Amino acid sequence: MRRLLPDVTPLKRSGDFRLLYFGQMISGFGSALTYVVLPVQMYHLTQSSVMVGLLGVAEFVPMLLIAFLGGVLADRFNRRTLLVLADSLMTLTLAALTVNALSPAPSVPLLFAAASLLAALNSVHRPANEAMTPQLVLPSELTAVGALNSIRHSAAFIAGPGLAGWIAVNYGAAVAFGLDAASYICAALALVAMHRKEFTGGEEGGLTWHTLSEGWRYALQRKDLLGTYLIDMNAMFFGIPNALFPAFGAIFGPQNVGWLYAAGPVGALLLSLTSGWAKHIKRHGLAIAVAAGLWGLAIIGFGLSTNLWLALLCLGLAGAADMVSGIFRMTMWNQTIPARLRGRTAAIEMVSYLSGPYLGNAEAGFAARLLGLGPSVVAGGLLCVLGSVVITWALPEFRRYTNRGTVHSIP
Repeated sequence: MRRLLPDVTPLKRSGDFRLLYFGQMISGFGSALTYVVLPVQMYHLTQSSVMVGLLGVAEFVPMLLIAFLGGVLADRFNRRTLLVLADSLMTLTLAALTVNALSPAPSVPLLFAAASLLAALNSVHRPANEAMTPQLVLPSELTAVGALNSIRHSAAFIAGPGLAGWIAVNYGAAVAFGLDAASYICAALALVAMHRKEFTGGEEGGLTWHTLSEGWRYALQRKDLLGTYLIDMNAMFFGIPNALFPAFGAIFGPQNVGWLYAAGPVGALLLSLTSGWAKHIKRHGLAIAVAAGLWGLAIIGFGLSTNLWLALLCLGLAGAADMVSGIFRMTMWNQTIPARLRGRTAAIEMVSYLSGPYLGNAEAGFAARLLGLGPSVVAGGLLCVLGSVVITWALPEFRRYTNRGTVHSIP
């Protein structure tokens, strides 16, 4: 039984990691509120799944433009300072959303602008956070850290969406946005309280094309890394139905929309809580490929569901499969990428696992208009499975990757 339980050694050993972990858990809960309430508010104001999907485009563009700069900043400057700055600016953005929600006629353009700004700030926050985390723990603890981070994320996105629907109905979107703003203040205070103050990547010099592109050049020569990026982008682009959840309220009931958002994280959390087995798996590439295919099959099941509980079960299975993929992807990245490149490659990772959902939400909105809700989800799941097979076949270095805990150098 102990073999199945998550390894909490990093939380016991490192006080600074505990502060980072629980600070990010609190802000993650707030983000989960906004993750649901922002598209629900957009759907309420416009009655259009396409407009909800276009929120993903509004988030994708600044994410793509800022991510690689954010990666360079994370390798050149104090990662902790970057996180505090990003958290502070996110607080101000959410304050603007709160004021907008309180107005008699909330502005739709402001929703797009806020979504874009939050995505841009997240593009600085994530590379710094992911690059700093390995500096707080031992190399042997990185698989455990991946599982613990998965538990943190899943827990936030279970409680957050479930409460978001209730808060939006009973108290309005402004309360949800205000709680998210407060959560970022808590995260910033946790960072300020850390004992260690300096977390740099060791890179020096100005911002040149060479430094901006070095992470890309490194990733492209590592076909095993390339496989992790491509297989996740494929799964998320074709297989993510989140933009359609507000519209699925007409089938399963508007009061249950929040549970559609929470079902995937529930499956992910249950998987994470029994993740002790993960450290015994060595064929990480193959595990990621199988998990991506299972995600697609579960999404097909969701698209065929006409019963709420069956729909939630399929989404839960999809979340569990995605978590398996996430644990092994994060372990591969943290164990094999040199510390001085960790910020820039973290930016590539962010693009890989966010571009799929951002653009996939837009794709889902347009596909639903053409095919209908259920058929569009089924078609996306089928394309996800097919793409996973093709990518795995085309990149033998990826499917044969075996965990050895080594860092690859640049020739």
